[in-house]
Amino acid sequence: MNSLSYLNHELERFPSPEYALTDPNGLLAIGGDLHPTRLLNAYYEGIFPWFNADDPILWWSPDPRAVFVPGTMKASRSLIKSLKKQTWTFTINRAFKEVMLGCAAPRAAQDGTWITQDIQHAYFELHKQGLAHSVEVWSEGTLIGGLYGLAIGQVFCGESMFHTQTNASKAAMLVLHQYLLKQGFKLIDAQVVNPHLESLGATALKRKDFINLLKRFRDGKVASNSWVVKEVFLEL
Repeated sequence: MNSLSYLNHELERFPSPEYALTDPNGLLAIGGDLHPTRLLNAYYEGIFPWFNADDPILWWSPDPRAVFVPGTMKASRSLIKSLKKQTWTFTINRAFKEVMLGCAAPRAAQDGTWITQDIQHAYFELHKQGLAHSVEVWSEGTLIGGLYGLAIGQVFCGESMFHTQTNASKAAMLVLHQYLLKQGFKLIDAQVVNPHLESLGATALKRKDFINLLKRFRDGKVASNSWVVKEVFLEL
């Protein structure tokens, strides 16, 4: 039976994702806080926060779920041709806070952002704990794109991306895919299915199938130095 749970500030367990509402799709719980332990508990169970600045904290587990297998992102011929002309450089975890600020900047035709200061603070705390990570795209020393998310075992939970130059966020996605494949990751959680993600190769999984994969890989091990600050290279 679908039902909506209300959380207090104690770190109680989340309800099972199977109880999430169908309308709006995936809404599971309201309230609580963004304490790092609660956030980790949420992602470990296939749940993530997503809410506007004036809303209470809303927790989601949509059905279906958008996922990638590392290395399966589709790059069009035009994208590859464009990227081959660029002299961009790419890094891991060099500018996490700046990437979050880039992702938080309002998009065209948007009045605000869901990446509030509270969200920024919470994920930066996870970054300091070695759990949240970023990919950066640079042009002559200027940050022009990037993405961030959480690593849960062998699963990377993507959160948001941005660009100030055309195709910079797609380049960050390609770098992420190639890097995660080399580091032994098995799954990328892209959260909500949409045509843009599907055009890049995302698969729409039933929630129960996603949860089964998450349980399989969330305790998997990767190299301890996977997320040290470093320059990486895009292979085209």
